[in-house]
Amino acid sequence: MNAEAFIAGINLDAVTDTNETDLSDRYDALRALTPEALADRLRAVWPDLSAGIWLRAGDTAVPLILEQVEVGEIGNVELPRRTTLTLRGAVPAGASVLVLGWGAGFGELVLRQQGVDDPYTGYIMGGAQSGEIAISGRDAQTGWQAFGTYVPVGFDHILPKGLDHILFVLGLFFLSSRLRPLLWQVTAFTAAHTVTLALGALGWVNVPGNIVEPLIAASITYVAVENILAKGLTPWRPVVVFCFGLLHGLGFASVLDEFGLPADQFIPALIGFNVGVELGQLTVIALAFLAVGLWFRNKSWYRPAIAIPASCIIAAVGAYWFVERVFL
Repeated sequence: MNAEAFIAGINLDAVTDTNETDLSDRYDALRALTPEALADRLRAVWPDLSAGIWLRAGDTAVPLILEQVEVGEIGNVELPRRTTLTLRGAVPAGASVLVLGWGAGFGELVLRQQGVDDPYTGYIMGGAQSGEIAISGRDAQTGWQAFGTYVPVGFDHILPKGLDHILFVLGLFFLSSRLRPLLWQVTAFTAAHTVTLALGALGWVNVPGNIVEPLIAASITYVAVENILAKGLTPWRPVVVFCFGLLHGLGFASVLDEFGLPADQFIPALIGFNVGVELGQLTVIALAFLAVGLWFRNKSWYRPAIAIPASCIIAAVGAYWFVERVFL
């Protein structure tokens, strides 16, 4: 777990960037604590946190005791470090299934059963609970179940959580009111981020977030500024979008790295996540088209009154994020 975020009280259901909350100062201070000091702080707030983590065997609650806290050494304080908690509970005699509850605000949880044949693997959102897990095993996901589980995960990291990716896609949308330029750009972007998402998830490519995130912000500004300066699809635009797509794919891969993919169903889960990302992007484009494109794209004033002002706003936000991620 990212213990600093839990201790600071950050709502991990609502944010993907812990620097963009009112509690970021408290979070940053916790990052700088020694492992021993952070472990003490975690034990101090554990009575409150433990209320959101419960285990049930049938109708019987299984009390969980905090047995051990292991905190990683201080590294790059700009990046989260991992803390491992060991909880122990006595399962009632004769129990055959367990259900785990995960508290609201705790963010996503990947739940993996250990030590049995065909172990259970599940994905739980904050405030939800697992299905019934057979204690003896034999509840392993099928490929289709893994695929179906990770489609909404990918979608969720575009809508509502992926604001930087949303703005980039909107930057593609506002280049031209015609469909062909949009298709060229979306195809290039999709092909590129699919490649680096797969390579990143496999561990073959790993670029630090403090490099990727500012470049993603710069990509947003670039496409928006080009929308203002160019009146249509330039010969180099799909190539540039492809290159930026490689960066965004690394960003998606970092999301997957936070909670991992099931080893026994790696490929179906990866494909499901990517499909969810694509559905999220298409939803952004569809909403933009319904909001302004359907009604106004053939109007002579569409570009000066809608496309250019929208691109100016997108460029300004991207520039702000770039400065913030590099210098702040």
